[in-house]
Amino acid sequence: MQRLLKRLTLKEDPSIYEDKDSHLARVLTVKDFLALGVGTIVSTSIFTLPGVVAANHAGPAVVFSFIVAAIVAGLVAFAYAEMAAAMPFAGSAYSWINVMFGEFFGWIAGWALLAEYFIALAFVGSGLSANLRGLLSPLGLTLPKALSNTFGTDGGVVDLIAVLVIALVSLLLSRGISKASRVENVLVVLKVLAVLTFIVVGATAIHVQNYVPFIPKYHLNADGSAFGGWQGIYAGVSMIFLAYIGFDSIAANSAEAKNPGKTMPRGILGSLVIAVVLFVAVALVLVGMFKYSSYANNAEPVGWALRQAGHPIVASVIQAIAVLGMFTALIGMTLAGSRLIYSFGRDGMLPKWLGKLHHNQPNNALLVLTIVAIIIGAFCPFAFLAQLISAGTLIAFMFVSLGIYALRRREGVDIAVPAFKMPFYPVLPAVAFLGALFVFMGLDIQAKLYAGVWFIVGLVIYFSYGMRHSYLAEKRQSETDTAGASASKVADATVEERD
Repeated sequence: MQRLLKRLTLKEDPSIYEDKDSHLARVLTVKDFLALGVGTIVSTSIFTLPGVVAANHAGPAVVFSFIVAAIVAGLVAFAYAEMAAAMPFAGSAYSWINVMFGEFFGWIAGWALLAEYFIALAFVGSGLSANLRGLLSPLGLTLPKALSNTFGTDGGVVDLIAVLVIALVSLLLSRGISKASRVENVLVVLKVLAVLTFIVVGATAIHVQNYVPFIPKYHLNADGSAFGGWQGIYAGVSMIFLAYIGFDSIAANSAEAKNPGKTMPRGILGSLVIAVVLFVAVALVLVGMFKYSSYANNAEPVGWALRQAGHPIVASVIQAIAVLGMFTALIGMTLAGSRLIYSFGRDGMLPKWLGKLHHNQPNNALLVLTIVAIIIGAFCPFAFLAQLISAGTLIAFMFVSLGIYALRRREGVDIAVPAFKMPFYPVLPAVAFLGALFVFMGLDIQAKLYAGVWFIVGLVIYFSYGMRHSYLAEKRQSETDTAGASASKVADATVEERD
């Protein structure tokens, strides 16, 4: 048992990661990371979540749900910022935890994030498809159901548009991260302008009475979930937190950052601040325009509110820009997911060809991510899997928060002292851990069950493949063989002396 525990807690030398990732081009600036973060965080959810959570759980107090979720995300983001500044390695939490706590725990954190990237990428592709078809439909441009919906859903066979957009983003990224970042920067500016346009136009149609009561009286919904009171706000936090987790996609690309000690903290924390301000403003305007109950079962609350307020042209323009803006989320998730899979291959945890670079790009990992996301997003009904995104990511967040304690003991020893440090140490890392646990406990039982199944699959892969083929395992075996050979030589020399 002691031998197994020692094997599971084998830690990677950070200098090894520095050497392995040195072939990745360091070309990304603060501006690129801000665009990447805002583009991933401020995705379709800003046009849907405020209305959905207000109608189902919190009423006008949805603003508090956004703020509480932002506080928890912000605490974790401080931990991410220090980790990324100290260890700018591809793979973010997977690589950091591998160095801090050992290979097994790194695998658990990385496997948790992999669920996020696979499923989030598929969801955004599917969401882009649905919105684009909605825009084209009034023009008489429609696809047959067989090519519009996922397999087994309303006569669907494959969501063709989802396939094409995911493949298109993958092709763009395979040609180089610099080209992708330029496209990302332009689309993010357009998307932020669309959000600001809604805030300005929508603010002219606010009716103060729609904010009363700001925190509705608590009761249970028909499905047993909470509405109103602090219970409803808490239920909203667990739904909304999904919107903020995109800052992990920034950290996953830290091996490609210019001056990561400064670039990473500014990118991570800056993008989160921008996103929080936009989310809270959209929520306030939306629930002020119409009573929160109007948004029940409404798939496009922002567009609906603008049309009802007499701004149909603005609604159409915003929806069109939102479709374009979804490409930014696809780019961010694809970048981060491919770097995580590359990290698994780099370390031998998955087949080593996944860790190979082509023209300084992890295109093998990119191809695998694209194929899996297309299968999920185009062929499989996957609504129930959405729960996995928050559950898995929150587990990784807890690891990273606790990892700050291990990191501080090694800063200035075998890890350089970073330019940014998490404030109020040692209190804040513990608060960040408890905050992530607080949100995790608010997820429903299905989310925890699906996460459990996902981790069982991960454990099977680790013990059947990763543990046996990792570079750490090979390194340990090599050291054992060397020690054995040395001992044999000593024994032979002793025998010769006796003779």
